[in-house]
Amino acid sequence: MEQNLKSGFVTIIGRPNVGKSTLMNHLIGQKIAITSNKPQTTRNRIRTVYTDMERGQIVFLDTPGIHRAKNKLGEYMVHVAEDTLKDVDVILWLVEPGNFIGAGEQHIIEQLKNTDIPVLLVINKVDTVEREKILEYIDTYRKVFEFAEIIPASALTGFNLDDVIDTVFKYLPNGPLFYDEDTVTDQTERQIIAEIIREKSLHALDEEIPHGIAVTIEQMKRRKTSSGKKIVDIEATIICEKNSHKGIIIGKGGEMLKKIGSNARYEIERLIGCKANLRLWVKVKKDWRDSDSLLKNFGYRKDEA
Repeated sequence: MEQNLKSGFVTIIGRPNVGKSTLMNHLIGQKIAITSNKPQTTRNRIRTVYTDMERGQIVFLDTPGIHRAKNKLGEYMVHVAEDTLKDVDVILWLVEPGNFIGAGEQHIIEQLKNTDIPVLLVINKVDTVEREKILEYIDTYRKVFEFAEIIPASALTGFNLDDVIDTVFKYLPNGPLFYDEDTVTDQTERQIIAEIIREKSLHALDEEIPHGIAVTIEQMKRRKTSSGKKIVDIEATIICEKNSHKGIIIGKGGEMLKKIGSNARYEIERLIGCKANLRLWVKVKKDWRDSDSLLKNFGYRKDEA
């Protein structure tokens, strides 16, 4: 059976907020990448693993949205996304349904013209449009680039995602599994917990502030209570850029920080399978998104992307 296995790397690209992380979470059947309705939610390249012991293994790379960078963090994110185009077996490009191909999509098309890797176009969110319009949208994209396949789908509802998996396997090279069958992601528990806290902050805060926050895990210790129950003590810091932002994140009487902590704790406990004692702090690091040293400190390293 080993002889018939196919395994390879697949990058998921697209503009910010087209549903890349939602798609990847749905495909592997587990939430690894955080999601929100705010652009630039994903900042790092996240690797997840889909294993089918009869067919093989797909290693998905969820990347930040390709956009016009406004600071060094933005440059890092675009570098991470565009760099993956060179190192994979299949490119999965996600777009929203529509007839208009904007500047963001045009930029991605120019990038794709420099590669000979098969590109599968996934027209996402087709649950939000009339079915008879879908063929029209397929035709619009077919005229601008030679895609290996075009698949209408919905990452949110799961529509046609089996077809996405089947099509990816079609284009993967023969070869053994890269990871053992139980591996789901290369993200550490600490990284996932930091991202969960950032996600809950994104959901709770105003438009401007979330782009300017990072989360670091200062301490994480496992212990048992006197009654033998497992508990994990976690201390984390939310980094923001301005004193005024710090006040908003903490909220009146600490209410906002409590809300973020409570929402994060619920999901962290589901992840680690036991009680979590979460303490959150807020610190100001002015203009950290334009500081090379602070970007590295917070885990955004180009050499590791």
